[in-house]
Amino acid sequence: MEKNEKKQSFLSHLEALRWAFVRCSIGIIICSAAAFIFSDFIFDEIIFAPKRGDFPTYRFLSYFNEAVYTMADLDLDLQNRKMEGQLSLLIWTCLSFGIITAFPLILFEFWKFLRPALYKHEKKTGLAFLLSSILLFFTGVLFGYYIIVPFSLKFLTEFSISALVENNFDLSSYISLVRTTLLAAGVVFNLPVIIYFLFKLGIISTSILKEYRRYAYVIILIASAVITPPDILSQVVLVIPLFLLYEVSIFLTKFGVNLQQKVDIL
Repeated sequence: MEKNEKKQSFLSHLEALRWAFVRCSIGIIICSAAAFIFSDFIFDEIIFAPKRGDFPTYRFLSYFNEAVYTMADLDLDLQNRKMEGQLSLLIWTCLSFGIITAFPLILFEFWKFLRPALYKHEKKTGLAFLLSSILLFFTGVLFGYYIIVPFSLKFLTEFSISALVENNFDLSSYISLVRTTLLAAGVVFNLPVIIYFLFKLGIISTSILKEYRRYAYVIILIASAVITPPDILSQVVLVIPLFLLYEVSIFLTKFGVNLQQKVDIL
């Protein structure tokens, strides 16, 4: 009897997880379809905007160093070299924007699946971390769009190993840089949430985070080097907030320990 109950419980959880995936997939498809409808605006006003000299980041930086950040467009002539290139890029770009815009739904479904297994106080803190994760994700996306992408384009378009080499950039390379940067920055900015989740699972602790801080900083430096182009300024711009987020993660684990001790006393 107990075996059958466990089997039914497992199957019910599996069914709930399946429907969560179905709802997430439907949300991504709807958001991707909306991105397809507004694809002209997405490409002209969002994706290709950082290559224009009037992009907000360039205008802001030109107040401090007009000689470096001029208002002229970047020397960036994009070319499509494949017959199906533009169609493929349209599909993948719409899908990427669908995932980004459907991210709150994906997190909500994940939270709804885990909620029955949580205690009352964990549900309250879990809801707070759900909202924090959404906020951090879109903060990372905006940070990637307005900070990392402009610095990357500025560096890569002006870098040259020889005056004999002419840069003819491929359209897929440009869009891949923008798309990957936005998604990667959104995920990386969720570092405190990921660490706190691992802490709740008992995989890491506050003492471990402190003890291995120097190694974590090295990993952050490597990750920033992968996400950003190989110039020091872009890496520093990304590394500083990541260092701060890691320290926030240590504080959150301390807060989690204190909260658990109060619950145990009660």
